[in-house]
Amino acid sequence: MFMNYGLIALIFVLSFAYITMNTIRTLLEMKGYKFWASLLSIAEIVTYVVGLSLVLSKLNNVLNIAAYALGYAAGIYFGTWLEDKLRLGLLDVNVILPKTDESKQFAETIRDEGYGVTVKNAQGREGARLEFEILTPRKREQHLYSFIEDNNPDAFIISYEPKFIKGGFWRKTMRKRAQNRNRNIE
Repeated sequence: MFMNYGLIALIFVLSFAYITMNTIRTLLEMKGYKFWASLLSIAEIVTYVVGLSLVLSKLNNVLNIAAYALGYAAGIYFGTWLEDKLRLGLLDVNVILPKTDESKQFAETIRDEGYGVTVKNAQGREGARLEFEILTPRKREQHLYSFIEDNNPDAFIISYEPKFIKGGFWRKTMRKRAQNRNRNIE
């Protein structure tokens, strides 16, 4: 029986490419990048149709099916790895500290690092607390966690991905960035 290894490799590559694009497109949709998600979906569906048609045209070849399945699995792994490297979107990081003179200064320390922070009084099981709500681009997430850990090793940290943001610190910051970009272009 003749094995067409080129076809098997092509099926793997098409499946890999399809599911990688599918993963990234889904994440783009969830983060609100509708235009880019729509554009990527064109390449995604063409790749899907071509790859699957190659498998379905020779369903009796188990190696074609295995190549498609392996490409699919590898594509999921690579797509999620790639999304983690792209780090799209923003995070809302909540930090809770005991209310002390040092923790009161923490807001200014965080602001000096370029983060927007809102401070709230809170009450915990063991007494008065301060809650710091910090908005950060996901690209700076690890820097923020390290910074918090270096300054407050006992901090309680929770992070969320906000769905919608309007106004406040981010509006002013984005406006300044746009103005700086326009100045650099001129």
